[in-house]
Amino acid sequence: MQTRIVDLLRTLKLTGMSQVLERELALAEREGLSAAQVIERLVLEEFHYRQERSLLYRVEQGRMPWPWMLQSFPFDQQPGVSKSQIMGLASLAFVDRADNIVFIGDPGTGKTGLAIGLLRQALLSGRRGRFYKAQDLLDELYASLADRSTPKLFKRLAKYDILLIDELGYLTLNSEQVNAFFKLMDERYSRKSTIITTNLDYPQWYDLFKRKPLVDALLDRLKHHCITIRISGPSLRAPDETEPTD
Repeated sequence: MQTRIVDLLRTLKLTGMSQVLERELALAEREGLSAAQVIERLVLEEFHYRQERSLLYRVEQGRMPWPWMLQSFPFDQQPGVSKSQIMGLASLAFVDRADNIVFIGDPGTGKTGLAIGLLRQALLSGRRGRFYKAQDLLDELYASLADRSTPKLFKRLAKYDILLIDELGYLTLNSEQVNAFFKLMDERYSRKSTIITTNLDYPQWYDLFKRKPLVDALLDRLKHHCITIRISGPSLRAPDETEPTD
C-alpha cells in the first residue's frame, strides 16, 4: 500500500510528500498522530520542497558567475563603500520602487561584488533577476536582430525584477546595439530595477555611445529614479582572490 501511495504521489509530481511519506507514517504510528496532523505535515513538506526548488531555479536562472553575498563583502577593506547604505539597500525597497542603482568606480573596487550581493538577496526573497556582462547583453541584443527574435528577448528582459549589467565600460558597439540598449532601458523605465556597474562616470557615457541626443534621453530615464554609488577606495584584488571585486 505504501509503495502504491508513493508511486501515486510521484505521478502527481508531489515529490516532497513522496520523499518523506515513509518517515511521516512511521512517526504517526509511533506518536499516535491524527489523520489531519499527518496530512498537514505532508503538505508542509511539499510546500517547503517547492519553495526550495523555486529558489534553486531562480538562482540558476540568475546566471551569477560567482557565489558572492553581501555578508562576505570586505567592508573593512573598502573605505569607499558605506556598509550602512548597502545593507539598507538589501531591504530591497529600491526594487519595490523600481529604482535603479549605478555603481561607478575603478576596476577592483568591489562594484561587481556589491551588485551580485544585491541580486542574490533579491533572488532569495522571491524576485526574479539576471546577471549579464554588458558586452554579452549587447551582443545578444544584436544577434536577436538577425533572427527577428528581438521582441521576444525584450519581453523576457523587461520582466526581470532586477537586471544586473556588469562592466559597462569601453565596449565595442555599433549603432544597432546602441539603439537596442536604449530601447531596453526605456522598456524597463519606472517599471523594473536595473543595476549597472561601470568604470565610466556619466559624462564619459557620451564617448561610449557616441550619440548625444540618445545619451541625454538615456541618462534622463536612468537617473530619474536612481541611486548612484561612487566608490573611490583602493582595489580589493589580490592573488587567488576569493572575495568580491570589480
